[in-house]
Amino acid sequence: MISWVSGSPWEGQLIYLQQEREQNFPKLDSELEPSKELESLVGLGTVKRELKEICAYASICHKRKTLGLKTEDLCLNMVFIGNPGTGKTTVARIVGKLLKYYGVLPKGQLVEVERADLVGEFVGHTAKKTKAVINQALGGVLFIDEAYSLARGGDKDFGREALDTLVKAMEDHRHELIVIAAGYPKEMSAFLKLNPGLVSRMPIVIDFPDYSELELLEIALLFVAQRDYRLSPKAVEKLKKRLRDLKGNGRDVRNVLERAMRQQALRLEGLDRIKRDDLMVIISEDIP
Repeated sequence: MISWVSGSPWEGQLIYLQQEREQNFPKLDSELEPSKELESLVGLGTVKRELKEICAYASICHKRKTLGLKTEDLCLNMVFIGNPGTGKTTVARIVGKLLKYYGVLPKGQLVEVERADLVGEFVGHTAKKTKAVINQALGGVLFIDEAYSLARGGDKDFGREALDTLVKAMEDHRHELIVIAAGYPKEMSAFLKLNPGLVSRMPIVIDFPDYSELELLEIALLFVAQRDYRLSPKAVEKLKKRLRDLKGNGRDVRNVLERAMRQQALRLEGLDRIKRDDLMVIISEDIP
């Protein structure tokens, strides 16, 4: 019981979250099965449901094919739309693991790239760079963050060449490559209009909403619990105030807590005697 939040609007929910995270929190991502890893993520209810549909469909298509029934050719390239820090990269990594588990991809690795990894500096250089990245991603997922930047220079920009190469690869390697393009809502809508083949080859569009303040707090509790830390009552209160400025960004929550861990280390480093509990507790003064 954490009576120190008594009277707050989050009282009942926060008590539940604190008890759940301290007593039965999920393991770090690398230790979980893909489906459990997906479920362990905070929030993202709609995202989880859509990915479950995709995996179920892939599984059933495989069973239909083995029984000689007509089966649609799977096209699972995706567009992730959302602000920074809403879980897009984390989910992309899990997608690779899930599709490997269901037999859609042979390896399931994630190759994360941005414009600079694909676009060259002279004619012919871009296609070569892009093909090299594609070959690295074969068997898994190619995740392109801020994909709309591939055409930021207009019609003569080399990014268009990278895009053309990617579209061709999505067709040529459709059984061994999943491409996920990610970015802001408005920009990604324009991105899909850059090449006539994009919409048909990237039919799955998934929206990632900003996290609520309560979800950000749950992310914080999960983050510290997984690392054998815990927040003091006053540290939680101070963190709650910081959450109002983070605008639904889970990455910023992690950055704040990583800084708090360093601040705690600085505070403890000069002490003569340090107890086990001292090493675990993050106090209000540690929160930047």
